[in-house]
Amino acid sequence: MGKVQGGMKCVKYLLFIFNFIFWLSGSLVLAVGLWLRFDPDTSSLLNEDGAPDTFFIAVYILIIAGGVMMLVGFFGCCGAMRESQCLLGMFFACLMVIFGAEVAAGVFGFLNKDKIINEVESFYLNSLQDNVNGTAIASIYHTVLQCCGGTEANPTLCPDATTETKDCVTAIEEFFNEKLFIIGYVGIGIAGVMIIGMVFSMVLCCAIRNNREVI
Repeated sequence: MGKVQGGMKCVKYLLFIFNFIFWLSGSLVLAVGLWLRFDPDTSSLLNEDGAPDTFFIAVYILIIAGGVMMLVGFFGCCGAMRESQCLLGMFFACLMVIFGAEVAAGVFGFLNKDKIINEVESFYLNSLQDNVNGTAIASIYHTVLQCCGGTEANPTLCPDATTETKDCVTAIEEFFNEKLFIIGYVGIGIAGVMIIGMVFSMVLCCAIRNNREVI
């Protein structure tokens, strides 16, 4: 079995290094996804009965993609070092799937940003009208976001509120804008990196096939 030589040997080791970085990137994506899912502030706001779950859909996509990226990165390293067309082909196919998932998470986060924020705002405002569980839910939002009231701060709901206390609609918008931009930028950023991996894997795979045909 012939081994690739010259410039293709350089591509081989570049692909190995890329896959190691890709594996680390998968760890980062998984960590970010888990942080967004189990962040105490976010969980306390969205884990109540009736709370909207749209935000967590994008988070789950990140978690799954991060876990698969770690697995694919490992197989990509093996495929590069063993010069296996099968492993490299599988690596390319998996990258395509993850690429789609990462872009979907990023686009979902950006396109549904206003929808997610409006759902959370509506959930909070409706809780103010609920005489059974509304007070407890509203108190969570007041404590976590350090806000009070709907579109205007309402001192009757929060006796400790000051003139600098934000209304909760503004606080919710600022809080989830920050979280959703993290999802969007992580998803689209990692997707861009994967394009490089797909190019390297196809170049090396074609070089291996051509080398075997010559031999």
